[in-house]
Amino acid sequence: MVQLTATPASALADEPVHIRVTGLRPLQMVTLMASLKDEKGNVFWSRAFYKANEVGELDLMQTPAFGGDYVGVHPMGLFWSLRPKKAFQRLLKKDVMNSPFWITLNLYDSVCFKDVITDQVMASQVVERWFSGPGLQRVQIREGRVRGALFLPPGEGPFPGVIDLFGGRGGLVEFRASLLAARGFAVLALAYFAYEDLPSDLLEIDLEYFEEAANLLLAHPKVQTPGIGVISVSKGAEIGLAMACFLKQVVATIWINGTNAIFEFPLRYKDMVITPIPTFIERIQLDISGAMRLRHYKGDPWDELNQQSVLPIEKALGSILFIVGENDECMNSRAYAEQALHQLQSHGKNNGRMLSYPGAGHLIEPPYSPLCYASPNKNFSQPLLWGGDPAAHAEAQEHSWGEILKFFRQHLTQTRSTL
Repeated sequence: MVQLTATPASALADEPVHIRVTGLRPLQMVTLMASLKDEKGNVFWSRAFYKANEVGELDLMQTPAFGGDYVGVHPMGLFWSLRPKKAFQRLLKKDVMNSPFWITLNLYDSVCFKDVITDQVMASQVVERWFSGPGLQRVQIREGRVRGALFLPPGEGPFPGVIDLFGGRGGLVEFRASLLAARGFAVLALAYFAYEDLPSDLLEIDLEYFEEAANLLLAHPKVQTPGIGVISVSKGAEIGLAMACFLKQVVATIWINGTNAIFEFPLRYKDMVITPIPTFIERIQLDISGAMRLRHYKGDPWDELNQQSVLPIEKALGSILFIVGENDECMNSRAYAEQALHQLQSHGKNNGRMLSYPGAGHLIEPPYSPLCYASPNKNFSQPLLWGGDPAAHAEAQEHSWGEILKFFRQHLTQTRSTL
């Protein structure tokens, strides 16, 4: 009897799953397919072609895929190679507390290429991928001007505090914050435009808003003092770096594929205004998919004329971890990280470090998340190209997540044994 097992069948989304098949014919060729529906009903799927060993077994920890959406030994390949049935969809978990993503694994005899497989399913298994753990709390935040969601681990605490910032999509994005909270951090997923009564469009970066959020987090009885961390991506990473430069509350910053200068909108903090470096719409390129490549769209922070817009990273008191995807098609993030590190070194400081990943794209997310190569953005008529090779991007996500947890534990936790 053919059996397909996936262990654990229910787990946090950042945990690996061990997939095995037994009871096949010796050397039988099969297709393994994964599929899920997101909360909007969009379908994502992946498939790979495998050959059973001499005793009719497959173990994805050891058995290579011959073809399909990936090739070689990739125990979690069916998860990170999930792609949208409809082009340019991004897989994003909205309700992180009450439901998982349900991923159906189906096993078929022989090699199946068709989109609609009419062959009989030999074996099936449903895997639950959760974004919150038992006892984790979500608290809606509407205090002063601050809007967001605070995720608290189970227990009395106090826990190291982190602010989580996403980029130009706006709204409130919670899946990374809830996963970090499941790992022992008190995390504020912070909205800063296009959410509730916040401005519908981003017209300027008011750093006092982010300072208010940092103070609110530090004032919570379950949050450790005296300092917090920031994890940030894309436009959020520009803001995260500005917080590291100007806010004493920030002692550990993770910058994922952002900039080292102010672009598009001015930054204001008390009496200071930093004007943005110009952007050049005529430098936007179109990918073969029709998506827009913004990598060359921004002005150069090395240019003498733009120095007033470069963030004074030498003022940062805390540690900064730059995470770079070398195949980022949205911005030249490696050059920005290198300039920031050069600036630190030229001031005799060594509180910055870079992790650079060949083949990784712009949207580096928690491990086993599928690569989003391109997706719509409300500020542009065409989808935006994010870039990335699926296998290299998956490797970057898995490695960088471990480094993110290590970095925050090293720089934020007073008693590491509690984590």
